[in-house]
Amino acid sequence: MNATKKSLFITDDGKNLVFTFILVSSLFLLWGLCNGMIDVMDKHFQDELHLSKSQSAWVQFAHYLGYFLMSMPAGWLATRVGYKGGIISGLLMVAVGGFWFIPATHIASFWAFLLGVCVIASGLTFLETVANPYTTVLGPSRYAATRINLAQSCNGVGWIFGPIIGSMYFYSKDATGHSTGSQTLYIPYVGVAVVVLVLAVIFFFANVPEIKTQDDYHLDDSTPSVSHSIWSHPHFVLAVATQFFYVAAQAGIFSFFINYMTSEVPPIPASWSSGPTHAWFETGKNGLLSLSDKGAATLASLGFVCFLIGRFTGAGLLKKFPAHKVLGLYGTLNVIACLLVFCKLGWLSVVCVFLSYFFMSIMFPTIFALGIFGLGARAKKASAFIVMAIMGGAVLPKFMGYVADKFDMSRGFIVPMLCFGFVAFYGFNWPRFSKADGLETKTEAMRDAITISH
Repeated sequence: MNATKKSLFITDDGKNLVFTFILVSSLFLLWGLCNGMIDVMDKHFQDELHLSKSQSAWVQFAHYLGYFLMSMPAGWLATRVGYKGGIISGLLMVAVGGFWFIPATHIASFWAFLLGVCVIASGLTFLETVANPYTTVLGPSRYAATRINLAQSCNGVGWIFGPIIGSMYFYSKDATGHSTGSQTLYIPYVGVAVVVLVLAVIFFFANVPEIKTQDDYHLDDSTPSVSHSIWSHPHFVLAVATQFFYVAAQAGIFSFFINYMTSEVPPIPASWSSGPTHAWFETGKNGLLSLSDKGAATLASLGFVCFLIGRFTGAGLLKKFPAHKVLGLYGTLNVIACLLVFCKLGWLSVVCVFLSYFFMSIMFPTIFALGIFGLGARAKKASAFIVMAIMGGAVLPKFMGYVADKFDMSRGFIVPMLCFGFVAFYGFNWPRFSKADGLETKTEAMRDAITISH
């Protein structure tokens, strides 16, 4: 590793935190895998329980409700037991949710599966509330956005494999062609439960240092005349709102990807159905070849490949250009992509769906880094509110599903288009909200001030 790369993880007192960063990054892989499976679950319940698109969005509601309910407790716990305690608590909760899918399969009711989804999401909330801000302080502050995007690249890898695993178990069929997804849906979740128990043991014995960052806005100042509220800082307040709208757009596009690919893709040439991908296609009632649910779920992994490429390339861009400008640009490009999907322009619109994955890639971590900028020890509390904003993924996908039920899936993209417009607004106006030019701290002396305590 060259000197430049090392500097990403070396503190001002010379401590190398690259191993800690790698260990924490494994958590991003975990919740990416879980989220990837959630994103291909809607169509399964639409088919098995005869639900509308809007009704199936209860899956996203349960998932993001877990984030909403547990984000404040997670922030409270992380403040008191530290990064390591918060991570272990989250892992144990994910294990409980994973094992719950065994009785849920026997109960075979929608509510039972939704409960499992909610409990797992509650555990993931602890992990995200701790891991996201933790990556930003594992080295010089000028590379905070770069580190969180590198860690979120692991999240992108998990998101690639999530739909593949989901397609194997949610859309499986027996020899007679009948669906067996209801009987095998629990298997990947039990696997996740076992893995997180192993990770909990590893974290228990690992060295995960507590890190205190520079309090740029003096939120911890004891002077009565100084404001102590994180809500007095517009760059944080608007980060919460921006994260709400971003996750709303992301959840809508991810959860209805299969619906779009099975209903809006132009007629597929018969030659495509030959070879190893023949199981991806089926002949519709109109006699034309189209993508099957399993094929579309597998194809979702290609979207997450675009997402992952965006994460890696975005991390490089964030080292060269101000994070808020990159966020504003990507938000604008996603507004254009969603507009082209809305206009139903055939294969161009299909391509734009995949481009939306690419341009979404850097949004969550960059909004996070911009939102907690300069908040010092209050970053843990602030991160809990930013994670709470993930509730946007529970609310607006139901509206997107309603639009799709009333019109069609292409028209439903008007919802994420408006959300990305708000993201672009925040990115381009962040310097005015934060009174800073970038993620570097306000003076050279303050820029790399990071203290490690054990």
